[in-house]
Amino acid sequence: MLLRSGELARLAGVSVDTLRHYEHIGVLPAPRRTESNYRLYSPEAVDRVRLVRQALSIGFSLTELAKILRVREKGGFPCRQVKALLDDKLIQVDREIANLQALRAHLRMLLKDWRKRLDQTPQDQPARLLETLPQQAHKGNLNEKFNSSRLSRGRNGVQRAAQRS
Repeated sequence: MLLRSGELARLAGVSVDTLRHYEHIGVLPAPRRTESNYRLYSPEAVDRVRLVRQALSIGFSLTELAKILRVREKGGFPCRQVKALLDDKLIQVDREIANLQALRAHLRMLLKDWRKRLDQTPQDQPARLLETLPQQAHKGNLNEKFNSSRLSRGRNGVQRAAQRS
């Protein structure tokens, strides 16, 4: 039994637009078409979409998945490549955790300083807390590092860092 786009989308828990995007990127094989040009997917497409969603949820990008799945479709075994990509993702997660820990320590230091400033500032005077923030060159911009790593991957795994430029 072949599935139309709407049926596949409902079964896989994605939108029809997502299916078209997956097809365009190459993680979902192009489906057969009816005479009216409706897409008809095999039942196996449900498993493929679910596999893609699961891989995206642990940090694989659509581009990475497309390459991996092309190797598979040509009869190859990309297992070592997949493991190497996951190794890299774990290194990146460790780096992001270290950046977040540094940001947390910096924020705690700022809060301690700001509490002291507020205690020493009369109620009717501004404490100018934001003006006490260190210059980027002095302390580095920890939040920029955090936002950069966070924005480099979206919920759907598409790389977004280049879009910010």
